[in-house]
Amino acid sequence: MRLKIIGSAAGGGFPQWNCNYRLSRGAWSGSANVRPRTQSSLAASANGSDWVLFNASPDIRQQIAATPELQPRAEGPLRGTPIRAVVLTNADVDHIAGLLSLREREPFAIYATRRVLQVLETNSIFNVLDPSIVQRRELVLGQRTDILDVKHLPTGIVIETFPVRGKVALFLEDQTKAADGFGTEEGDTIGLRISSLTGDQAAFYIPGCARIDHALKQRLSGASCLLFDGTVFTDDEMIAAGVGAKTGARMGHLHITGEDGSMLSFADIGIERKIYVHINNTNPILEETSLERATVQEAGWEVAFDGMEVRL
Repeated sequence: MRLKIIGSAAGGGFPQWNCNYRLSRGAWSGSANVRPRTQSSLAASANGSDWVLFNASPDIRQQIAATPELQPRAEGPLRGTPIRAVVLTNADVDHIAGLLSLREREPFAIYATRRVLQVLETNSIFNVLDPSIVQRRELVLGQRTDILDVKHLPTGIVIETFPVRGKVALFLEDQTKAADGFGTEEGDTIGLRISSLTGDQAAFYIPGCARIDHALKQRLSGASCLLFDGTVFTDDEMIAAGVGAKTGARMGHLHITGEDGSMLSFADIGIERKIYVHINNTNPILEETSLERATVQEAGWEVAFDGMEVRL
């Protein structure tokens, strides 16, 4: 099974369009120490020809242009795509807005929880993806799902879904329920175990996670590969940088460092390969010569970049 990280940044990408923080300034200036990144997305294939996307970022057109495997086949018909399905882990803008760029009456399947499917159903702009052509299929938490194309033929990719601590999408927040997670419900944020029909190994994909509990650690213990939420290095990172008033926790993302951060939380459960994805434009691990980058690398973590490939 091949996994390609086609977008490794958090919402807004890197550099973010309106950001002049020192990291973004370095990227704007072409610094070799901070490579640009597009917004969060992953592609997987069991056979090298049929591909499944995990989240559809607003940068999907750029990501396809940078990824030959996702482009129409040279010998193919006048209209076509190797993208057979899109699996959504939540309804955040950086994970669903790219669906609008996949219009043009091209058949593929969308997989998501009932909660996320309701977001698509109640927002009429997503009707540009005619449901009679782009099928919408519900993911049930705790259940194994064979990812099928629109003709119900197997792509070779298999997923298992499980809930993780997260937060309802920003544009769905209910301010009257601020004390109760702004209206967060089950199915707002999920994690995925991704494998192939023929392979024994699997990767876990969790681009958004607000807290690591015992059940999640048990699930991930001994995993071959983990692609995990690396949005912020410290919880108050955006405040300290002077670019925002929200903590990582307020955005539904766990910080990397500290006693309750992801780096230490996963230090003792024997994951073979650990990769941070969904990295915010204020996170110092983006700078390849930084102390923070060295710290996560010494702890056995890799920092995702666009085009990074994992083979299992």
